[in-house]
Amino acid sequence: MKTLLNLSRRNFLKTTAGLAFSAGIMDLDNLSMAAARRKWPVGCRDVYLKLAGNSDCWSAMKALGAEGIEVDVALNLACPNLFHPERKYSLATADGIQALKDDLAASGCKIAAFMMSNHLDERLEEELAWTRGLVKAAQQLDVNTIRIDVVPRKLDTEKFLPFAIDACKQMCAIAEGTPIRFGVENHGKFTNNPDVLDKLFDRVGSPKLGLTLDCANFYWWGHPLGNLYKLYEKFAPRVVHTHCKSIRYPDDKKNVQRDMGWEYGKYCCPIYEGDIDFEEVAMILRKANYTGDLCVEDESLGRFPEAERGEILKKEIATLKRLP
Repeated sequence: MKTLLNLSRRNFLKTTAGLAFSAGIMDLDNLSMAAARRKWPVGCRDVYLKLAGNSDCWSAMKALGAEGIEVDVALNLACPNLFHPERKYSLATADGIQALKDDLAASGCKIAAFMMSNHLDERLEEELAWTRGLVKAAQQLDVNTIRIDVVPRKLDTEKFLPFAIDACKQMCAIAEGTPIRFGVENHGKFTNNPDVLDKLFDRVGSPKLGLTLDCANFYWWGHPLGNLYKLYEKFAPRVVHTHCKSIRYPDDKKNVQRDMGWEYGKYCCPIYEGDIDFEEVAMILRKANYTGDLCVEDESLGRFPEAERGEILKKEIATLKRLP
């Protein structure tokens, strides 16, 4: 008779689940739901797909092991980082949306999120028109998450916050009645400040506004390593999308408050070499019932020879797939 010590991890999970079911602790529906929550699509930003060396973005995804990608969408609704030898991709027309939909179906690939690089305080009316077009296209393509920038580019910080709150309210209104949610990234000086995020979420007051959790940006901002997981826990219920990257600081700099961006170019690194514990991140997200994706954004790749970058990215995606 096998003992629990001799069981593989997989068999142990099956056995204990069966015992729990027999005891009436859980039912099959709950087991199915729990299993579904264990797996998130793992992929990367579309800007990295060319590192695979394939002729089209869909075969590049497969070569890298990406199960989903974040697609950058320009102001004119073009998708500049998706590539194919026979066509360009755009969401500006019904035919363009259908062509992308057809290629996704044919390749078996998935878009996990769209990405907007917003300039809200420079061109708000254009931004809102862009949002309307992208929300419409996203519904047709079954993409429910749009990463956004809420960053002052023209206004000073004090004037930008009330402006940003109003702009985000207008964006959320556009998404009402749809499954679309926006994920403001903790990015740059402004939204890496937890107080700013609190005010933004509270005063916009819409479930349509969530967070694109960039795991390393809080660290870049200067937050000590030991404080990162508290921040992840604080904002985990808001997370709709992720950017997974890391930094490896010297031991005497990990758990102190650093200047914003201190030596980032020198110490940013692949996620499997960095200080951030992604098993801990995954545990926090699971506890918050996160249902999005894990998206690699490696800003250290430029430090490596070009011929090595694709393999590094592939290894990062594989690392995230192995998370328990």
